Amino acid sequence: MFERTSIIAEAGVNHNGSLELAKRLIDVAAEAGADFVKFQTFKSSDVLTSRAQKADYQKARTDAHQNQLDMVRKLELSPDDHFELVEHCKSRSIALVSTPFDIVSANFLVDDLKVDFVKVSSGDLTNAPFLLHLAGLGAPILLSTGMGLLGEIEDALGVLAFGYLKPAGVRPERSAFCAAYRSAQGQFVLAEKVSLLHCTTEYPAPIDCTNLRAMDTLKQAFGLRTGFSDHTPGIHVPIAAVARGASIIEKHLTLDREMSGPDHRASLEPAQFADMVSSIRDVEQALGSGRKMPTRAEISNMTVARRSIVAARKIEPGEVFSADMLTTKRPGDGLAPMELFALIGRPARRAYAADEAIDGVERG
Repeated sequence: MFERTSIIAEAGVNHNGSLELAKRLIDVAAEAGADFVKFQTFKSSDVLTSRAQKADYQKARTDAHQNQLDMVRKLELSPDDHFELVEHCKSRSIALVSTPFDIVSANFLVDDLKVDFVKVSSGDLTNAPFLLHLAGLGAPILLSTGMGLLGEIEDALGVLAFGYLKPAGVRPERSAFCAAYRSAQGQFVLAEKVSLLHCTTEYPAPIDCTNLRAMDTLKQAFGLRTGFSDHTPGIHVPIAAVARGASIIEKHLTLDREMSGPDHRASLEPAQFADMVSSIRDVEQALGSGRKMPTRAEISNMTVARRSIVAARKIEPGEVFSADMLTTKRPGDGLAPMELFALIGRPARRAYAADEAIDGVERG
């Protein structure tokens, strides 16, 4: 599903319900060099009851007296909107993906839009029926793990493994999920289809709650491709995540952080998002292969910086080399200093002036 670090511009609901604003978010994501632009696909009444209250961060940026259902209704994109956005993405050479929040939306994304993968929000990590349905659709899944314990993540992966494998005649229940997860086929399909995102579910997320080392834990525990969904201010934490091995970075994108809406304050504006992408690409190059050897940029400096064995004084032919007759000086275009010890006790086959390079291990 992913090769180099994949960068997902999380447009989310930062379009504020405006199709034109959504298109502009696609434009800036493409201009910044993101690989994907991600929206959220939902039918509000299938996701929320009227009793659902807004999170504190949502209250801070929207009408505090409005419930979550009323807020979210204004942020829905219709199926026609999605098709139009897909066409706009094609014109900008960027792929559209989305997070579904209900079964109808999931079916629409996979069957009609044919997205490359679906993102599962952290809030649905424990939503076993929804996970089972998603895996049954067969599409690759990017699973966000905010608020999750390792056991909960393993449970979710068991549901996904079962959903992908669809074992005939086996009832979906916890024991069957565990068996699917532990099976060789289950591990294979998870490695092929599922990637994990470490995440801190707060907007914006405090730096001291980021815990980037949890990415290492996820990799070690599950052996899956792992990335980071970032809600911290600025760009330094996702860049650090790439240096720690994140293969996927998701970051919210907005046109203006001061706009009214639940996620704008936890988002990057276009210029800053572009800086993040550029910095991540630099980090990827800087990480290199891991092999310790002279790099292309160093080779021309080796002669300049290293030393050769030279005569410390005038040496006559036949004189036996001693330590005080030899020294090492730049440039490094002669016999390497590592050979100095092999010269000691051997006769000089010719005369050398002071500072003249010794031209080989002399044989007596």
